[in-house]
Amino acid sequence: MKYLFIYFIGEQEDGEQVYFSVSSDGLHWEDLNQGKPVLRSCVGEKGIRDPFVVRDPENDRFYMMATDLRIGAGKGWEEAQYRGSRNLIIWESENLADWSGPRSCTVGVPEAGCVWAPESVYDQDEKAFFVFWASMVQLVGESEPKQRIYGSYTRDFKNFTEPFIYLETGNHVIDMNIVRDQGWYYRFVKDETTKGIKADRVRKLCGESAQSIHSEILEKLLGVEGPEAYELPDGRWCLIADQFASGGGYLPLVCSELEKGDFEVLSHQEYDLGKLKKRHGCILKITNEEYLRLKNRY
Repeated sequence: MKYLFIYFIGEQEDGEQVYFSVSSDGLHWEDLNQGKPVLRSCVGEKGIRDPFVVRDPENDRFYMMATDLRIGAGKGWEEAQYRGSRNLIIWESENLADWSGPRSCTVGVPEAGCVWAPESVYDQDEKAFFVFWASMVQLVGESEPKQRIYGSYTRDFKNFTEPFIYLETGNHVIDMNIVRDQGWYYRFVKDETTKGIKADRVRKLCGESAQSIHSEILEKLLGVEGPEAYELPDGRWCLIADQFASGGGYLPLVCSELEKGDFEVLSHQEYDLGKLKKRHGCILKITNEEYLRLKNRY
């Protein structure tokens, strides 16, 4: 088991493009392509944020998607939230080294601005990909807009079902990550009001009440976003969170079982995130062959 980390690095020149790193243990990372972007967006806003990649279990194909946004262009956060692109920027690959695209697909509801931090998980019941993202929308009867998680289904990342509200709470919510383990879908989401991470789990992705997961560490951890969970080679789970408030980069937390929520923060001696400061991205488990192919190419 090896790992691929895709991400962007910030608002500087070339920062809002796609970068790659690889790891053999999920904790120590090597930046690829001499620290330069591996993929660039030449469509839409000509920049991307929050890239995410998923493996198609039916045909072993990979799909990468990202928010169509380049804050470095100077339009600002308000423009992005309320009037930004409602498109996903999408690439495809059969081997993780050669990519077709990018192409632009509209998924956001007409009342929204940007589709923030798009991610996807394969729905075992629907035999399709569930794609989800956050958008700031003011619904009829509301006095002000709110960030909610929206969702849609696709089988080819070209045709998407009508988007619907997937998750909303009394607070703003963004940056959801979903992983499957032992028949459960575990969901990690940023409470944009409190600036912390909440966790729960469901048996079915849609139409089922969630079971909250108590985690003392997550309840105390504030000023973080972009949660991403993945299984380590020894069977433990790692949850990384971007310390955006302090500018400290990603912080790895490890637990024995997701249902227990018994996360512990790793010491600096236990991990190495590489030379680049990584911003909101995604970690994908890959094979040894895919790992070597990426190392040889980049």
